[in-house]
Amino acid sequence: MLASNNAGKLREFSELWAGRGVEVVNQASLGIEEAPEPHRSFVENALAKARHACAASGLAALADDSGLCVSALQGAPGVDSAVYAQVPSDALALSSQPLDREERRRLQDQANNTKLLSALNSWAQASEREAVYVCVLVLVRYPDDPLPVIAQGLWKGQILSQPRGTGGFGYDPLFWVPEEQCTVAELPLNRKNQISHRAQAMRHLMNAL
Repeated sequence: MLASNNAGKLREFSELWAGRGVEVVNQASLGIEEAPEPHRSFVENALAKARHACAASGLAALADDSGLCVSALQGAPGVDSAVYAQVPSDALALSSQPLDREERRRLQDQANNTKLLSALNSWAQASEREAVYVCVLVLVRYPDDPLPVIAQGLWKGQILSQPRGTGGFGYDPLFWVPEEQCTVAELPLNRKNQISHRAQAMRHLMNAL
């Protein structure tokens, strides 16, 4: 079970596990709410989420804590990547109906990207806009598992001055991958799932298993 309610992550993990005879089920489909993430490191938050989902479901749980670390911002947004910015109230007011989970996430992504660009306005050179996507995976077999399987993946790139592409989620439209000469949002999903931070972490996890 995937300890996440993020539809984008579910799609990516389903693709990564395809062909291995494993069905990925996210915790939302089992009525499990997301766990608090009070910690200041990816590994601590991933472990907390995995234990929470495992205890609530009775199933082995795989948790992902991932985000973007920008050198010029001393590692920010880091573990706060998903909630880096406050969603503008006028964006919420435009909706006449309650927003579903994915629409709220889309608005949050837009606000996060806007804040990141604002924070980097004074950093003009590519070398000053270096960043890394981080993914830490934690797999637990039971809630108090004393030996969780932990894997990490890092994907280096740069932050552009304006978004490009319509795919992916989060900071993907701003994250430039020099080796591919495009942003993550411009990468086909199958290529992203070969080289991303999440794909790298998954390979390390599979080797550990």
